[in-house]
Amino acid sequence: MRLTPRGVFWLKVVLHVVFLLPALYLVALVMTDNAGGDPVQYIIHYTGMGAINSLLATLLISPIAKRFKLAALMQTRRLVGLYVFAYALLHIAAFISLDLLFAWGLLFEEVIKRPYILVGAAALIIVTLLALTSPNKIKRKMGKRWQSLHNWIYVVALLAPIHFYWSVKSEIIEPSIYIVLFVGLLFYRRASIKKWLMPN
Repeated sequence: MRLTPRGVFWLKVVLHVVFLLPALYLVALVMTDNAGGDPVQYIIHYTGMGAINSLLATLLISPIAKRFKLAALMQTRRLVGLYVFAYALLHIAAFISLDLLFAWGLLFEEVIKRPYILVGAAALIIVTLLALTSPNKIKRKMGKRWQSLHNWIYVVALLAPIHFYWSVKSEIIEPSIYIVLFVGLLFYRRASIKKWLMPN
């Protein structure tokens, strides 16, 4: 199989639709009072799931491209990765604005009291750095340092499902499935991770 430039263009259009529709659906649910019994927690959870699913999709691109010999598919990684950042930003924004009502002092108390928030914040910081350095112009300027920085996506792939697992009170089956999926994807990349951690 081979993706033509035109095929890549339309694939990106489809991906934009796929990642934007859930956000529009959430807006529709909130506007029609169908966001569950606790809309605030629903929004926080929904955007968090958007971030973790986008992250999963990002890490799936490389294995799929190699399996089906679709090198051009790699051109979609930046697009999907930016949606990880977008949903993660919406997730933290919903938490700070709707749950904490911008009570910054309470935020620091919550971080100390609930370690999963600290784990999520660490993942967000990494994702933010990856998003800010994703443009090709910056990639060229950074040279080899760019790849070293963007390998931190592997750390996010550990932090995100752990954050999810710790944040739930009882239903641990779903976050456990995500942990297994991410561990599987990291195991698939074990050679690249070993090379990154032990370059010599």
